[in-house]
Amino acid sequence: MRVRLEYGRTGLEVDLPDRPGMRTLAYKNATPLPDPDAALRAILENPTGTAPLAELARGRTDACIVICDITRPVPNEMMLRPMLATLEASGIPREKITILIATGLHRPNEGDELIEVVGEFIASNYRIENHHGQVLEEHTYLGDSPRGVPIWIDSHYVNADLKITTGLIEPHLMAGFSGGRKLICPGIAALETVKVWHGPDFLESPLADCGILEGNPVHEENTWIGLKTGCDFIANVVIDAQRRPLKFVAGDMIEAFHEGVDFVREVVRDTVPEPVDIVVTSCAGYPLDTTFYQAVKGLTGALPIVKQGGTIIMAASLSEGIGSPQFAQLFDENESLDIFMERILGKDYFVMDQWQLEELAKVCRKAKVKIVSDGLPAETIDRLFVESAPSIEQAVADSLSEYGEDATMAVIPKGPYVLAQVA
Repeated sequence: MRVRLEYGRTGLEVDLPDRPGMRTLAYKNATPLPDPDAALRAILENPTGTAPLAELARGRTDACIVICDITRPVPNEMMLRPMLATLEASGIPREKITILIATGLHRPNEGDELIEVVGEFIASNYRIENHHGQVLEEHTYLGDSPRGVPIWIDSHYVNADLKITTGLIEPHLMAGFSGGRKLICPGIAALETVKVWHGPDFLESPLADCGILEGNPVHEENTWIGLKTGCDFIANVVIDAQRRPLKFVAGDMIEAFHEGVDFVREVVRDTVPEPVDIVVTSCAGYPLDTTFYQAVKGLTGALPIVKQGGTIIMAASLSEGIGSPQFAQLFDENESLDIFMERILGKDYFVMDQWQLEELAKVCRKAKVKIVSDGLPAETIDRLFVESAPSIEQAVADSLSEYGEDATMAVIPKGPYVLAQVA
């Protein structure tokens, strides 16, 4: 069977053997919004749990709108234009509106990349700031959370009279689902906040996982932090496999977010009857598969459906390499994942971005990992605690030889955008 995996900007066509009972996990059929602009305007005027955006903006002196960075395929320009027009029509001058890019601890989005994020008109006509998570003096301290997380949030947002966040709701490997409160923490939080919130005390919980909200300490904590920081209005989108808007939700940070999550679950969840020996997957293509750091999400997305001792085979472009210098440093400093886990559980070791290696450790405790990429040489991939493979076809053939004629398989062409589970 021929399958197109999401890979970079172009996709990757692969030939897989037809196996009895083989499942291709995908989005359920959902009709894209016929007029997304009209749908968005309608939800801004009739939001969930709050007054309309125009009413909230009336009498405010200034506003800050938080948006996702380039690592998320959010239709930012489409969403921003009616929101910006509403704010200005309600009396907030253009020069008093700040668009804040929630980079988390990622790099700033500038130049052509900025235009890709917001469109040329907005880039040229509005004040846009990148969040700098490692610059503590650009943040305001709001105290500690009940679980002991120090709350440092970008001062552009904290000091704004009207606080708005936008974003994309999709499955998330730690927080259950992205969107809502996540634009505040980690989106515009300082490293001092994220290092604790993304620490082993949170991430080693079995409930800190994809698709789980109830009892998930990562979700509960950043919801508390979001409420503490304040958020007057959210606007979130749900997109389909072709990245077309399926639904907009807007209004209260919690009520509108859960409305979106309920819709997302119905669209993105797909199942296998029982765990399989081999999972072929992706990291959803550009912009999510540009680094190995981000590509770990594709591996964790396959984790629920692979057998203990099975194999996950993933295609990822890795066009920008391993990730941040700090993330790359982790592979130089740790001879094995066991040594790394011993260090971080001992509390005397910290390197920024270590949480993604901790997620990789979860994967490798359960399954073998084979990576197919033209972005990094094989010898580099082989030192990332995974195994390189020249092609998906070769990796599958080798795995079938290992597991035998009765080996079972599943394919997730869109990777972590699908909520893969055992029925």
